[in-house]
Amino acid sequence: MKFERKHSVFLLVVAVWNVLTYARFTKALIDTTEDRPTGYYVAHSILIVVNIAIAGVLGRWGWQALKAGRATAD
Repeated sequence: MKFERKHSVFLLVVAVWNVLTYARFTKALIDTTEDRPTGYYVAHSILIVVNIAIAGVLGRWGWQALKAGRATAD
């Protein structure tokens, strides 16, 4: 499959969306005043780390596809 510009832009947008939504989720998790079991915080912390990692991978793929598309356009 060949990535086109629209694919690379989509990957970059999804990566940014993941970072923004999980940054907000992290802030809400830190600011909570509710007393919850430790497992709750562990599970949600793992979700945050995994989703930020996914955002990094998608962002990298999107950036590489965008650069590759520009190189072939020249």
